[in-house]
Amino acid sequence: MTKHRLTETSAWLGLILVLFLGVAKADSSASDALRTRFAMAQAQMLRIVVDQPVFLQSTEVSGRLQGEVYALLDQAFDGISATLGRADHWCDILILHLNVKYCRASPRGAAEVLDAGLGRKFDQPLSEVYWVRFAYRATSSEGLMAVVLQAPDGPLGTSDYRIEVQATPSSASQTILHLRYGYAYGWSARLAMQAYLATLGSDKVGFSVIGQGTDGQVLRVGGVRGVVERNTLRYYLAIQSILEVQALPATQQLQTSLQRWFTATEAYALQLHEVDRGTYLEMKLREVQRQRTQTAPPAKP
Repeated sequence: MTKHRLTETSAWLGLILVLFLGVAKADSSASDALRTRFAMAQAQMLRIVVDQPVFLQSTEVSGRLQGEVYALLDQAFDGISATLGRADHWCDILILHLNVKYCRASPRGAAEVLDAGLGRKFDQPLSEVYWVRFAYRATSSEGLMAVVLQAPDGPLGTSDYRIEVQATPSSASQTILHLRYGYAYGWSARLAMQAYLATLGSDKVGFSVIGQGTDGQVLRVGGVRGVVERNTLRYYLAIQSILEVQALPATQQLQTSLQRWFTATEAYALQLHEVDRGTYLEMKLREVQRQRTQTAPPAKP
């Protein structure tokens, strides 16, 4: 094998270790691989924001759905690493999503877990939500940080539920960020998703263009890939919103992050609009107060 091929192989192996094994050290080859993947995304993936380098794609392979976002953020790596490297900040991120009704970070032995309640896009008592316990892992070095939230089970019969983020500096003031959101599904999850897509989700679409209609309008992906694309972008916009409010006084961060997330999602109203701003803000303020004052029910070991 040539020296060039050895270097390329080392870079990809380094990235795989960070993404899937949560290794304690993130070396320069993994950081280089992330930069390479971002460059590939610019050429191959769907650009979501016209005037910003934000790219999205989705896949459905062998019983697993996955969405990915690559973005170039106008923020320094150290600040992003410090924010995403704290489990409690991830609850600030997750609760912005309409389907997340509760999140509480807590220690579990030498590690940390996030207990999250997932439900519908309207007010629900905690007794009716689906509880997911995420194992939280974060690693960081000078050139790369990685976060993995993983739960063995997810809502609607899904399994191996994952939210993964990697970041590396692009320059002194910019950072490349990669978000991966996905889950495996079996027969029961497929039936539940088919029921949703035949009723409440029948008119929903994603972002990827799959063709052109007879009227000349673009056709966008629907079905389960549309679902995963919508939720992947919702989580990305939540990360972006939390990163943007870190410089504000603590008393202003919650209200501002809620406003920014809603405004950001409304830029993609075709795919992401669900409720009006007032309904969203009122619901989320109640949910945040609830997660601050109520303890989650015991999770499965």
